[in-house]
Amino acid sequence: MTLTVGRQSADSLDDEILAGLQVADAGAEQPGAFKFDVAIVGLGYVGLPTALSFSAAGLRVLGLDTSTARVSAIREERVDLFQSDRERLGMALNDDSFTLTRDAGLLAEAASVIVCVPTPVDDYLTPDLAILRAACHTVVEHAVPGQVLILTSTTYVGSTRDMLVVPLAARGLIAGRDIYVTFSPERIDPGNNRHAHEDVPRVVGGVTAECTGRGVATLSGYARSLYSVSSAEAAEMTKLLENTFRAVNIAMINEFADACRVLDLDVMEVIRAASTKPYGFMTFTPGPGVGGHCIPCDPRYLLWQLSRERLSTPVISRAMDGIAARPRHVVDRAREVLSSAGVALAGARVLVLGVAYKPNVEDIRESPALEIAEGLLAAGAIVVYHDPLIASMRLPGGHELTSVADATLFDADLVIVHTLHRVMDRSWIESARLILDTTYSLKSVPQLASL
Repeated sequence: MTLTVGRQSADSLDDEILAGLQVADAGAEQPGAFKFDVAIVGLGYVGLPTALSFSAAGLRVLGLDTSTARVSAIREERVDLFQSDRERLGMALNDDSFTLTRDAGLLAEAASVIVCVPTPVDDYLTPDLAILRAACHTVVEHAVPGQVLILTSTTYVGSTRDMLVVPLAARGLIAGRDIYVTFSPERIDPGNNRHAHEDVPRVVGGVTAECTGRGVATLSGYARSLYSVSSAEAAEMTKLLENTFRAVNIAMINEFADACRVLDLDVMEVIRAASTKPYGFMTFTPGPGVGGHCIPCDPRYLLWQLSRERLSTPVISRAMDGIAARPRHVVDRAREVLSSAGVALAGARVLVLGVAYKPNVEDIRESPALEIAEGLLAAGAIVVYHDPLIASMRLPGGHELTSVADATLFDADLVIVHTLHRVMDRSWIESARLILDTTYSLKSVPQLASL
């Protein structure tokens, strides 16, 4: 395990943090104190892989989820996982040290409790904290002295204190004395298996130095590298920076793609050329928008909090506005492409190819395809979609669509290429009447239009 604190190595930790680490190590030598080494609250795209990583490392793991359907799906191995995690799940389900439950009372039997629940935004792009508040309330309700509590869900700065430290104190459990509270932002990228969970560094910030040490000791159960910061707030802000950085750059490259189209240039050629520079440039690619519960949501938590402080952040605000507007831009381009062929959008047959928010995941949360399909229907188009990973989807306005089994049978006036999964047959795409490629990945053919 590699531990760094700020710019310093573990060798230069101050005495207080070292003391915390020593206490944590001593606690770890008493396996009889708790039935479980770690409990994971929330077994979604972050929680389940995290639980499996701890289990693969030989720890006793409790996985808690309030959804009966989710727990059943995990037990039946009907979940979206990398092959490596799918193998881990099979082994975990046959291991007595891995327990799945809906019984929150078992949290009291875990040495460490890690909260991994979603933090979405509502229809008004305002943070929706209901799920997180409920999870933290449950954790506090069942907390016992000596436990380590780690919040990983992305939220506003100060949330760890507001949702864990303060209510714990009301129960007589003082963070850093009776119980140990930290924030360590999740860093799981669904659909990307280039980085093993164990290899991605974990940032850890405790409410006190001893809390940091305890958090480090817990997460070192599977993570090979940990980076300690001075406070829970610094760790919370770290995650907001990571995803706000991505949001701003995605908004910028989308605008750059529009500029290249107007100037009759291939934006992907330009990006590839710029990427040859070994410094000062980082590759981002344009698309139809962004989905999931990270980039479209996390910067909103920062903007929401800063609005209370009356602090203007125009670059971030404009970037998020640009991201939110991108699906409407796809609808406008669909209208333009059809019009150039003498076809009105109203009454046109439009096929959306792929609706998951990113390739190779069974996840439609915040997917741009939802708003794109809604916009096309509102304009009078006849809309279907094909996605072998998403059997059905409910649009914001309440319409429910079901994936067509054979995209070639729809006889579309326009195919909007939104998400390309590895399992998709792409051989027929270039024979479509008109193609609007929002992925910027298809070869140039006469009927192909870029976003």
